[in-house]
Amino acid sequence: MYKKLEEYIVSIAKIEVKENRKKQLQQLIAYLQQKINTKQKIRLQFICTHNSRRSILAQVWAQTLAFYFNIDMLFCYSGGTEETAVYPFIIKTLSETGFLIQQLSLDENPVYAIKFSKNEQPIIAFSKKTDGVFNPENKFAAIMTCSEADTACPIVKGAEKRISLPYNDPKKYDDTLLQKEKYQERNSQIAGELFYVFSRLK
Repeated sequence: MYKKLEEYIVSIAKIEVKENRKKQLQQLIAYLQQKINTKQKIRLQFICTHNSRRSILAQVWAQTLAFYFNIDMLFCYSGGTEETAVYPFIIKTLSETGFLIQQLSLDENPVYAIKFSKNEQPIIAFSKKTDGVFNPENKFAAIMTCSEADTACPIVKGAEKRISLPYNDPKKYDDTLLQKEKYQERNSQIAGELFYVFSRLK
């Protein structure tokens, strides 16, 4: 794992998770633990309306922390109720955290390769709908990262488990003096809470 990224993970390990969030996170912990105990593949799809900010952060951090905690057979995806594009400030925020990122396409919905380690395959990130061909058809947990998607998607086709884990949207701070601070804040919250989840698996 890249040194800067590993140092960041050590720092987020100290983030205190609020009690009300622990109850929501416990659902994810229980789902993951059951899969581990029965030696099944784990598929997580993080879902937000535009699949451009929060769901991308969660996908990247879940896959990275699974590697950090040596949890095999875990595959992370993301999707939305609409297909848009990964917001560039998300890429900037992840890059500043320590990920090595390469843009693979130049169209309106760019594809990014996001690496957390020299010897591991990159995480492929781009905006897509929940039922896009890049996402699993069934046997996955749908993790709802925004309340809008939670309301808009009362049923996620193919999901065997649905977990509500909403995060405030940093979009409201776009093009303001607080943009960098708020994107870093959301990045650290998602990373810190997922660290809490993976650190409690046996």
